[in-house]
Amino acid sequence: MGTVIGAGASEVRVLPIALSFRFPRLRSIRIPFSMEAAGEKSLLPNLSCCATNGSPHPIESPMLGATGFRQEPEAVAVGSLEITLARDGDDAERPVRHLVVVSLYKFAIFANYKEMRRPLKDLCEELRISGGIILAPEGINGSICGTQESVEKVLEFIQSHESLRGLRIVESPVSLEEEAIHHGHTSHSPLGAGEEAPFRWDHVRVKLKKEIVTFGDASVMPTERVGKYVRPSDWNALISDPNIVLIDVRNMYETRIGKFKGAVDPCTTSFREFPAWVNEKFQANGSRTRQPDMENNRLLEPPKPPRIAMYCTGGIRCEKASSFLLSEGFEEVYHLEGGILKYLEDVPESESLWEGECFVFDKRVSVEHGLEQGSFKLCYGCKQPVSDADMESPKWEFGVSCPYCFFTKSDEEKERARARQRQFETWGLIGGPDKGRRNPTNPS
Repeated sequence: MGTVIGAGASEVRVLPIALSFRFPRLRSIRIPFSMEAAGEKSLLPNLSCCATNGSPHPIESPMLGATGFRQEPEAVAVGSLEITLARDGDDAERPVRHLVVVSLYKFAIFANYKEMRRPLKDLCEELRISGGIILAPEGINGSICGTQESVEKVLEFIQSHESLRGLRIVESPVSLEEEAIHHGHTSHSPLGAGEEAPFRWDHVRVKLKKEIVTFGDASVMPTERVGKYVRPSDWNALISDPNIVLIDVRNMYETRIGKFKGAVDPCTTSFREFPAWVNEKFQANGSRTRQPDMENNRLLEPPKPPRIAMYCTGGIRCEKASSFLLSEGFEEVYHLEGGILKYLEDVPESESLWEGECFVFDKRVSVEHGLEQGSFKLCYGCKQPVSDADMESPKWEFGVSCPYCFFTKSDEEKERARARQRQFETWGLIGGPDKGRRNPTNPS
C-alpha cells in the first residue's frame, strides 16, 4: 500500500509492478511525500502513473517508463504523490527511518589512527552508512549519511576512543526528494553505485592521510592552541565591528556562491595557499617587524596586528588557520563555532548577514538557511558548483565540462569524460557491469 501526502487539484498514483529500478534526480519540481516499506531487504518501487487536473480523464505521463521515474511538470505541478513499495514475499509495512547527514571532526593526538580504519569501515558498511572519513595522526574528519540510529552507533564507536571524545558535530536533515532517490536503489544493484544517488547506501570511504585537512605546515598544532570560538548568536555583533577584519578561509569555488557580507576573500584555490596569502596581506615589506627610525636613531615598534574573525564551512579549517595566525604573532583571532552550517541552522534568515548559499562536500552541493537544499548542481568535470544559468552556457556539458573548467581541459580529457559518462548512463557505474572482477568471463 502507498501513502498519499498533501492535496491538490492533481493526483499522481504509482501502482505496483515487478521491476527494480533507479530514480533519476528530480530536477524541475519538489513534491513532498513519504514512503512506507517493509523489512531491511531491498525495496522494489513500482512504476505506473497517471495525473488528473480536476477532470475525470487521466493524463498519462510519457516521461514515466521502465527506465526510471521522472516528474512531468505540466502534469504534476500541483498535487499529491502516492508511492507503493513491494518486497519479495512480504506485504508487511513500516515507515522508512529518515536519513541525516553528519559532518564531524576532532583535532587530537591520534598515534594509532591506522588501527581504526578497518573496524570503522566494517561498521559503516554493516549499518549501511555512506560518506567519507579521513583518519590521520592529528585526528578525524568526515561527513556521513544514514538513519539517525545508524549514525549514532558510528559516532558512539568513534568516541569510544579516548582521544576522539568530544567530536565537533553538525547534523543536517536530508530532503524528502533525496530520500526518494536514495531508497530507489538497492544495496546489491550496480545502479546503487550511480551518481544519481545523493548518498549511496553501499559506499563509504575511510582513508588514511597525513592531515585531516591539508595545510602543508606540520608545525601548526590546533591541539595546542586555537583562536576564540564565537557562537552563531554572537557572530553578527562581532563582524559588525568596524575594527574587525573578517576573512573567509574557504576557496574561490566556495566563496563564489555565498559568503558573509563584507568578508575578505583570499581567492585561494587550495587551503595550502592560505599561509602565503597571510604573509603577503599582513607582512608585506616587513610591516610586522620593528622598523628603523633613522631620524631618532632607534627602532620603531611594529604596528599592532589587526583583530581577525574567520569562518569556514564547518569550523575545521578555521582551527588550523587560527592556530597559524597565533603562531605568526596575531593576538586576537576569533572564529565561528560550528562554521557556516551551524550559523545557517541557528540564526533566522531575517537576522542573517549571510549572502547566497553554502557549498557542502556531498551530493547536496549547497544549502541555504535552515540547511535546506540549495539550488546549485555539481560539474562532474571539475567538482565545482554550477547554477541554472551556468548550465545554459554552450560550455556546459553534463559530466564533461562547465564554464569554469571548459578552457582548462584538453579535447582528449573531454572525450575521456564523455566515455565515462556513456558508461554511467549505460550501466549505472563507471567501468561497466564487470568492474572489480578479475575475470569478467568467469564471475564466480
